[in-house]
This record gives sequence, structure tokens and C-alpha cells, in this order.
Amino acid sequence: METWITPFEPQPAPRDVAGAFPSPFDELGPHVLARQAAEAMQAELRTGFVAPGIPASTLDGPEGGKMFGVLVVQQPDGRIGYLRSFSGMLAGRWEVPGFVPPLFDREARAQVEPSGEAVVKALFARAEVFRNSPELVEVRAAHEAQQARHTGERTALRARHEERKKRRHVRRAEISASDTLTEAEKRAALHALDQESRGDKAELRRLEAAQDAERLSIEPKRARLERRLRALERLRWIVCRALMKRIHDTYQVPNARGERRPLRALFAPGEPPSGAADCAAPKLLAHAFTHGLRPLALAEFWWGAPPPAGGRVTGEFYAACRDKCAPLLPFMLDGLHVAPPRTFSPPAVATQGLSIVFEDAWLVVVDKPHGLLSVPAKDESVTDSVFARLRARYPHATGPLLVHRLDLDTSGLLVAALDPRTHADLQRQFLHREVRKRYVAWVEGHVQGERGTIDFPMRVDLGDRPRQIHDPVHGKSAVTEWQVLERGGGRTRVAFFPLTGRTHQLRVHAAHPLGLGAPIVGDRLYGRQDDRLLLHAESISFRHPGTGQHVAFERRAPF
Repeated sequence: METWITPFEPQPAPRDVAGAFPSPFDELGPHVLARQAAEAMQAELRTGFVAPGIPASTLDGPEGGKMFGVLVVQQPDGRIGYLRSFSGMLAGRWEVPGFVPPLFDREARAQVEPSGEAVVKALFARAEVFRNSPELVEVRAAHEAQQARHTGERTALRARHEERKKRRHVRRAEISASDTLTEAEKRAALHALDQESRGDKAELRRLEAAQDAERLSIEPKRARLERRLRALERLRWIVCRALMKRIHDTYQVPNARGERRPLRALFAPGEPPSGAADCAAPKLLAHAFTHGLRPLALAEFWWGAPPPAGGRVTGEFYAACRDKCAPLLPFMLDGLHVAPPRTFSPPAVATQGLSIVFEDAWLVVVDKPHGLLSVPAKDESVTDSVFARLRARYPHATGPLLVHRLDLDTSGLLVAALDPRTHADLQRQFLHREVRKRYVAWVEGHVQGERGTIDFPMRVDLGDRPRQIHDPVHGKSAVTEWQVLERGGGRTRVAFFPLTGRTHQLRVHAAHPLGLGAPIVGDRLYGRQDDRLLLHAESISFRHPGTGQHVAFERRAPF
């Protein structure tokens, strides 16, 4: 049976072979042999074809790019080569010459999937027909028009009542201060105003009652139709879930000890997510174990257009995903000597002082160097941070100190408050977007246009923290204005003006296709590793909580 091994020529020296299998979750890049295999595969991709009949341009189309993987293996005769794979399907195909096959039982899946997908598609079509039926479309439109009219009527009535209330307030003051009215006349006049107030409340109740009665002409029918649509959608979901269980039952996951376990058992008591065991790494390991090959090192990299959520760059290496592969790979690697995963940790910053830009009795502005944390790390072995240095410098300061933060890799101006009142005042200014900040960065490539605004929601990638991704449904608003400052050397110097303060906002807005489509130079998370991230918080301005005056500070970027 074909094993799809590409041999190394010449063969690696024994000293180049890792003693332990490098962890697939290693964050610091692949082993040298896996990198060499991946770079050879990338060179093939640059020729314009992924495989015979499949152009590499396919990965730049609407379906986007794909994660590819290589696994360095040793054959029973001692020769070393590597296997290749891709995540999911490639050009609509599970099997492509030169790449290892999928992990599932193909005959068992062929008996389950076609008929199941036909049922799911039929249910989807049925739900779509009903969703677009004239009856449901008309009742939804009538409901929306009714809601809009009712809201307008209530708003107009409340405005009239508010105006009357203001007039009554003025009139009550005039009556109370009058020297010409007797006490009895004053009481009568005030009583008349009270009656008018009660009349307004009664008028609002009558309007609400009339609107409630009017809603009964539409709401029951709309609710009935919406329940029917939800029932169709739920039926489709139930059938989909049952189909996925049957599909997942076609996967038997092997490990280095020669054991096999059902895919669903590895995710119990939950269910496997969509695409589980279809990633590059499980395919590669399963093929190696099936053919008696000893795994030596693994590498996975992205190729093609970034995914809709962003966070992937062509040619860059990425650790195995957490949501799909974390439950699988430890079992698959059981029986191999596996090295612990290396994780990124901030390098020690030589100086223990702080570059003070401004300080007074209320606040301090520092110029944070890149590579220094703003606040203490979760890893208790990393104790250095701007916060720790501020505590040492200002032992009598109270409150949380730092008003905002900068990423570990970002340098520039950071503001700290020396007392809780100042801290609260500055945080209110940040909340109400009264603080003006300017960042400067060099980004990779030629940015289209000279200025603009980037506005798309973001959230953390739950399966790949701390990366942030674009999510139009669950993300939080993130807005950045930008302006080109300089062009040269295949790069663009850009000024960023963030109007919100999301984690990694500027880095994602720079790298994502909906933003500049140009990662910041040195961005190890959203671009390519370099000596440093070329992002600097150059200026900040706000109202001084102690003096009330507008203050501005600047520290030019060191690049």
C-alpha cells in the first residue's frame, strides 16, 4: 500500500534527529527537520500547484486557504522521510495523490454520508421555502411596521407629557411664590395641576391598552408561524446531529501503542466538534502508526487566503489547535517519548528602572519598553512588569495604578494614577472616548489608500488564546482610524488612532483583510516573528484630573 513518503536526500545525520518527539502544541516553532520538510513543500506550492490538477490559486479563492502539515518519520529500514497532509478537504476531495488519506473508514462513511446529507439538504430547503413564504414574510413585515408605529406613538406621547410636566413644574413654582392668590386658590390651582398629571398617566395607559389590543390582530398568527419555522430548524438540527454522530462513528483513532479508540470516546461526555480528526496532525500520525512508521517531528503551516476570522498568514507555522486536537493528540502520542511543549515567555528586560515622561502628585506617564509586561503575568515565575516597577517607585500610591495597558510586544506611553480618585476619573475619560491616542507602526506590504477607518467586531479565539479574531455575531465593537505616513522598502509606516480599546485591536485591524491586510512588522501572533513588534504608542492626550487642564504627551517611536 502506498505510504506517500518523501525521503530526505541526503539523509539527516543522527545528531539532527530529536531525542523526543517535539510536542504538537509547542509555541516556539517546529523542529529543524520538520521545518526543512515544510519549506520543501512550500517551495512546491510556490510553483503554482498543490497537486496535479489542483492549482495553488484555489487556496486564494472564496473558500480561503488551508492548514497543511508534514510529519518526519523513520521507516523500519532506518531511512528518514516525511509525510504530507492537509486539513479537511482539498478542492472538494478527501484524497489527493501525494497526501495521506483521511482517518475515517471510507466504506462505512460512504454508506452513511450521502443519504444523510440528502435528508439534511431537503430539510434545509424546506425551512428556507417556509422562511421566504408570502405568509411569513407578510406577517413579519406587518409586525415590524406595527412595532415601529407603536414605538413612534409612545415616543411622541411621552415627549408631549414631558413638555407638559416642565410647564407644570414652572407653574407650581409660580403658584407657590404668588402674593396675589389666597391659600384656597393656591390649593385649587395645585390640585388642577395634579389632576392634569394623572390625566397624562391615564392617557399613556389608554394608548398602551389600545396598542396591546391591536397587537392581538397580528401577534398570534406571527407567533404560530415562527414556532413552525423553529420546529423545522430544530428538526434539521436533530437530523444533523444524528448524522454527525454516525459520521464520527466511522473514525477509529490509533496510537503509538497499537491501540484504537472510537473518536467519540475521546471527547466524551461531550461530542466531537465538526472537523475533529480531520486536521493535518491526526491524519499524519494515524497514517504513520498504520504503516509502522516512527514519528520524529511535526509541523503545521497555513497557505493561501486567511480564514474569515483572520489570524493566519501564508507560510507561517502554528501549533496544533486546542478545540479539536487537544483531546486527540495526547492519546495518539501515548507510547512515544514526547517533549513537553515550549511556551512563549517574555525575555528579561535589562533595565529595572522606568523611563518617566511626566509625574506629579496625581499621575505618572511612562515610556514602556517592548518586551516588558504592563501587569504581572499569570505565570508566577515572571515577576517583572510596569506595575511592579511602579509599586517599587511609588510605595505610598494607592489604587490600581495603571489606567490602561499595552501589549507585551508594544512600546510607548502608558498612564498610571497615584490615587483611586484620579484612576476613576481617567478611566471615565477612556470609557467616554475622551482620551486621544496615536500609535505608529511599520506594516508589511503596500497599504491601499492614504487614510480611513477600520470598524469590525472582535473577540478572543477560544481555541487559540491569546489570539483575537473577527466575529460579526459575538464580537465587541472595535474601531480604528489610520493614516499613511511613509512608504518604502516594501513596507508602509502608518499612524493608528484607536477609538476603542480591544485586546490586540491594532494588530488584528492591521493584519485582517477587512482592515489593512498588512500585518505589523514583527507580529508573532498575526504576522511573522522578527526582532520586535514595530508598534509604538507615540502620543496620548486627556484632561488632567487634578488640574482640569488638557495635557498631551509624546515620545517618538524608536524605529
